[in-house]
Amino acid sequence: MESRDEQPDAMVTAGRTLDRRAELSEFLRSRRARLKPEDVGLAGFGRQRRVPGLRREELAQLAGVSVAYYTRLEQGNGRNVSAEVLASIARALRLTEAEHAHLTHLAKPKAHKKKPAARQQQVRGALRQLLDSMDGVPAYVVGRRAEILAWNRMAAAVFGDWAQLPPAERNWARLVFLHPDYRELFVDWEQKAIDIVCALRMDAGCYPDDPRLSALVGELSVKSEEFRRLWATHDVKEKSHGVKQLHHPLVGDLDLNFESFRMTDGSDQSLVTYHAEPGSPSAESLRLLASWGADATRAATR
Repeated sequence: MESRDEQPDAMVTAGRTLDRRAELSEFLRSRRARLKPEDVGLAGFGRQRRVPGLRREELAQLAGVSVAYYTRLEQGNGRNVSAEVLASIARALRLTEAEHAHLTHLAKPKAHKKKPAARQQQVRGALRQLLDSMDGVPAYVVGRRAEILAWNRMAAAVFGDWAQLPPAERNWARLVFLHPDYRELFVDWEQKAIDIVCALRMDAGCYPDDPRLSALVGELSVKSEEFRRLWATHDVKEKSHGVKQLHHPLVGDLDLNFESFRMTDGSDQSLVTYHAEPGSPSAESLRLLASWGADATRAATR
């Protein structure tokens, strides 16, 4: 059985968390900066503009709020803002559904009974059994902070034998940004990196007081210039399905469709599965990897 549900014992600086007010301020500014007056039906005021994108007064006009009110919000003071006002601002900024949710989490954070750092992420036994029963289908469970919590034999054959890594390293963000092998594995490494950062941004909106997440962001910011660049964009999105192109060290190119199923039990976990088109070269390659299992990674390393 290849499934694992061990909690990474990452070192966390006591009391260190993300600044929610700063996150709210920077997110609003970044969304405002990407819009031009002509994008939202406003007349431009000459070619020279001191700030990129919309001015605060232009955004406030579009959202139907006073400039002073919007300015306070953009300065990080969202304590008394209503859901209706946030919806108006989201429409004015042309936010996606994921971005609107992120804005709401930053402006009106939910109270959590337990601190995220103290609550261990556990994978239900039935879910681990489901993973092990999925022959020929690479699948894993990912939790908050991009932590890989459990996986099956085929996931180990395709993505690497995570059981050989220390628990703290079983994290998609650390793997993608700090492990060179994953730059070779993902054909479009940049897009995979963007997806990971967007997911971490969503986590930061939901759990700004999570010191483990703050420690992870701090570590990656120090060690990876690419991470710093992508984190500064403040982009957020959720991807529930798509196609990933891989270059496996043993079988070569793989075109795999992925599906992500978010658990509805409040665990903040998702089951992610991969499959190839029936009869395709990738399907044949998966069958070959299935015969090797986790040994595929060790053989490729040798």
